Amino acid sequence: MNPDTRQLALLKTALFALCLVPAVLLGRAFSLDGLGANPIEALTRATGEWTLRLLLITLCVTPLRKLTGWHWLVRLRRMLGLFTFAYACTHLLTYLWLDQFFDWHAIAKDILKRPFITVGMAAFVLMAPLAATSSNAAIRRLGGRRWQALHRSIYPIAILACVHFWVLVKKDITEPLLYALITAVLLGLRAWWREQERRRQLAGAYAPPPQARGKVIPIVAK
Repeated sequence: MNPDTRQLALLKTALFALCLVPAVLLGRAFSLDGLGANPIEALTRATGEWTLRLLLITLCVTPLRKLTGWHWLVRLRRMLGLFTFAYACTHLLTYLWLDQFFDWHAIAKDILKRPFITVGMAAFVLMAPLAATSSNAAIRRLGGRRWQALHRSIYPIAILACVHFWVLVKKDITEPLLYALITAVLLGLRAWWREQERRRQLAGAYAPPPQARGKVIPIVAK
């Protein structure tokens, strides 16, 4: 499967619409008082969960590309990453504005005293540079190798996001455990593939050069 330019544009449009659906539904429910007795908490929780879901979907792109050979999937990853950051911003803004009313003293105390907020803020701080350098211009400016090194911080971001959710829930850890297991599988696959590549490189390093194959190399005692 290798979509042409028109098909890829349609796929991107469909993906864009799908990523907007949760935001539209949450906005509608919030405006109609359909988020329960504590709408701010419900909105904060929902935007945080959608951030984590989209983050994991973004991490699924590389394994799917490797397993299916659909290299065009990479061209959807930037949109998924930016939507992940957009939901993270909404999640943070809900906390800063609707929950804390931009009381920076109270927010600072929260960050220092409540571990799940500390971890969540750390994840957001790591995520911001990825969104800021998502353009082709940023890739050219940083260089491919430095850009890739920076964007590998998505791995600790995913771990921090799972910890953030886990500590927040406290009692029923079923859902955060599921996200943590998915994260472990996605990161474990990457570690395994990297190890396989390292072994192939080491095997190639010790192989004789092509021009030396089939020749008798004399050994002279010294």
